Amino acid sequence: MTAWRSKLKHYLILSSAGKPIWSRHGDDQLISNSIGVIQTIISVYQDADNVLKGFTAGHSRFVVLSKGYLHLVAISRLEESDSQLRAQLEALYMQVLSTLTLPNMQRLFQARPSTDLRRPLEGTEKLLSALADGFTRGSPATLLTSLECLRMRKTHRQMINNTMLKVRTPNLLYGLIVAGGRLVSVLRPKKHSLHPSDLQLIFNMLFAVEGVRDGGGENWIPLCLPGFNDTGYLYMYVSFLRPDNTSDNNPHSPTGSGSDLAILLISTTREAFDELRDMRDALVKQMTANGSMAALRAALASPRLSCTAVAPGTPLRHFLYKSRDHVQFVMPPSEPQFSNPVAWRRLMFAHGALHAAVHGGKGATHLKLHHAAGDDYVGMAWIGQSFELYCIASPDAGRSGLAQAAQAVVKWARREEERLFIVGGAVF
Repeated sequence: MTAWRSKLKHYLILSSAGKPIWSRHGDDQLISNSIGVIQTIISVYQDADNVLKGFTAGHSRFVVLSKGYLHLVAISRLEESDSQLRAQLEALYMQVLSTLTLPNMQRLFQARPSTDLRRPLEGTEKLLSALADGFTRGSPATLLTSLECLRMRKTHRQMINNTMLKVRTPNLLYGLIVAGGRLVSVLRPKKHSLHPSDLQLIFNMLFAVEGVRDGGGENWIPLCLPGFNDTGYLYMYVSFLRPDNTSDNNPHSPTGSGSDLAILLISTTREAFDELRDMRDALVKQMTANGSMAALRAALASPRLSCTAVAPGTPLRHFLYKSRDHVQFVMPPSEPQFSNPVAWRRLMFAHGALHAAVHGGKGATHLKLHHAAGDDYVGMAWIGQSFELYCIASPDAGRSGLAQAAQAVVKWARREEERLFIVGGAVF
């Protein structure tokens, strides 16, 4: 109990009948009293025809997200806004739907309101825990509701897009190439785009949990993508590639998310496995022959650009730049200054405070420009028409120095836009 209480952050999922479904820390014996109290408080508000969104107890902030038959709760002693915690709970809810689909969950609870959802969700615990741990460490993708792309030359990305279009098969709905946890290329229908929340679910499944990579490099996964359609399943063919450009069928091969290269092919057809595998083979063959595989490997081997590489002489320590048009972001490396987990978490809380100040968090200014000062940093949030920028710099930078550094980052991002982001993608 002492160890459980010492955790800075907890996540709980319970049914509207008060049944525990999942918790990040602790077993049923430890969490039962807490769940009972939380369920009682939620019920009091429901009886008064009100919706409980959050409350504070001691040094902990409780944020509640009620979704149909589920209550999701975040308990945090960290410096996060309610809107940020609520976004994290939304992501956990989407993870539940990706396993069950909304109609299946509704059917279970309508048949038996006190149903125990843990058995239908068996196997999903690792995915939920990986998401939760990412939130606690600090997740730029969740904070910005966007994805990071692999930086590469426009001509090389276009060659990959054209190759994917060339080998596309009739039953393909979406095709993705992902390298080191960053998006390289997306093949999609003209009328449909993948929602960032769906892509984050896929990335969590592939890179935050060892199971898929350990499955032998080739997997066939039924999943629901709630942002696309929360009522049914899609089928995803996943192939991890080794550095020699062949599919990795060795379940014990040493791969890490920093160097993983994966091809993801998604279909609405349950029987499309062989068809999509043939497409994978044709794609790898064509990319190897036309040199785009070598270009992709070279881009993957290149490190993220440092703050000083982006803006020489800058006082910046770190930045997050989000393209609002493309729902993608870019950032410098965490090494060496923020490679320590505690230092990284503090950095992300600083970014989170800037984000909350301009996006409706506690004490939000609703301004396009916001300055802040911490114990050992100064920060700035800048909301433009097509971008968002969050900067952290050394305290001696001053407002003018920070403003000049921010302008340099924006100019660089606009100049390098088609290298930094997927602009358009491959559309059929």
